[in-house]
Amino acid sequence: MSDTKAGTGASLGAQRRTRELTEATDGRVVDVLVVGLGATGAGVALDAAARGLDVVAVDAHDLAFGTSRWSSKLIHGGLRYLASAQFDVAHESAVERGVLMTRTAPHLVAAQPFVLPLTPLVSRGQASLAWAGFRAGDMLRLAARTPRQVLPAPRRLTATEARHLAPSVRPAGLRGGLLSWDGRVTDDARLVTALARTAAAHGGRMLTRVRALELTGSGARIRDELTGEEGEIKARAVINASGVWAGDLVEGIRIRPSRGTHLVLRSERLGALPAGLHIPIPGETNRFVLVLPQGDGRVYVGLTDEPVEGGIPDVPEVPETDIGFLLDVLGSVLDTPVTRDEVVGAFAGLRPLLDTSGHEGGDGAPARTSDISRRHAVLTSPDGVTTIVGGKLTTYRRMAQDAVDAATAGRGLPAVPSPTASLPLVGAAAPARLRALSAPPRLVRRYGTEAASVHALAAEDPALAQPVLPGHPVTRAELLWAVRHEGALDESDLLDRRTRIGLVPEDRAEALAVAREVLEREAAVRP
Repeated sequence: MSDTKAGTGASLGAQRRTRELTEATDGRVVDVLVVGLGATGAGVALDAAARGLDVVAVDAHDLAFGTSRWSSKLIHGGLRYLASAQFDVAHESAVERGVLMTRTAPHLVAAQPFVLPLTPLVSRGQASLAWAGFRAGDMLRLAARTPRQVLPAPRRLTATEARHLAPSVRPAGLRGGLLSWDGRVTDDARLVTALARTAAAHGGRMLTRVRALELTGSGARIRDELTGEEGEIKARAVINASGVWAGDLVEGIRIRPSRGTHLVLRSERLGALPAGLHIPIPGETNRFVLVLPQGDGRVYVGLTDEPVEGGIPDVPEVPETDIGFLLDVLGSVLDTPVTRDEVVGAFAGLRPLLDTSGHEGGDGAPARTSDISRRHAVLTSPDGVTTIVGGKLTTYRRMAQDAVDAATAGRGLPAVPSPTASLPLVGAAAPARLRALSAPPRLVRRYGTEAASVHALAAEDPALAQPVLPGHPVTRAELLWAVRHEGALDESDLLDRRTRIGLVPEDRAEALAVAREVLEREAAVRP
């Protein structure tokens, strides 16, 4: 494996954006216009560009502004879908997990161990059911042809082993644990950034801060959110990948959003966590609260699955009921429960679930969002706009492939088969090459083969080697890299998406001045 063609072709920045926006609105007709630059939209742009099509992709905000930055950071193998007999969804998830871990993004996606503590609240029957599920998940791994050295086998743990991997768990009554493995992305927003930059390396125009005001089958009326100027992008095919906002742009698309909430804790609160935790939700057979160590001094605890009514906000708010629910479930296994004032941050994402008519519970009431299928759907409007909805982060690549297949076929565009199942993203390389890089391992996990270049910035200027804020590993060099190469245009891009400092409001406030300093420094040297 070698990293995809990168260099200056994969670099996104303010000057490139200005130039390519001018090109996109000069009256030419592009092959494909993509609306939305989350994981699915960026994946669509890459898929189309990699097939040799002329692509423009726009987003009203930034890369990964919506749902794609609020996930659990897990690349699921589809285990939960087996329990509901969604075998096709489960297999697709396992296949796509293997693609990311072994071919397209092994620098960003790696194996994550989880411990399910067998506390007195977990009956022997529940433990047997969970163990059967983990074994079935391993069969999914085998069916997807993901090597054992990439995803180890599940196994039973003694109480001593369980306490070693999960030292904060209450020892009283602990009779052991179940160890399982799944995929985990270093950072979901970084995955989207890598997708967008790889698409740019293949000639795609990735335009943030460009709002689609109106869509038709032949293009869009758009507005540059930086200047207020309006224009038109003409296209032979239009793909709506705007997630929970898809129905705002195309009539007849009904989305039933589901809110997934996570808490942010300081790592020292739970101590060393060599593994994550699966904590069964009381009264549920196939749902867990997850404890996810991040390696940056923080731990995430999530997630909820609650229906959302009314309008769709740009940034979802976290209700206190979600926080209380997660703390209650977490406290059921901890030696010392976490209190509300120890929650230093919280975030929520909205899953763009397709609202299918007739999907009801046994009492005639609407089904819970946790029961709605995570299958994706490709829909075509009467005037020819292709919309991709549903799905999840893990299956973005297959969703993108299906959307481009439908759009090109429906609009009569010639297109070769999708090459993305074997196309490495920017920074990807074989594990041996990644291990040999002359850069800190933390940077390698975030930047892959580009880690040495990020590290070199700090080596050339000692000021850039300084952390953005005390106790957090992100350096000023990483902020500068984000401005120069990753399309970051303002402080929010830097703190909330290229890095995740902003997930803790206190940290964000402290880092704001440094982010502004980096932006001003780069603006001063820009020609």
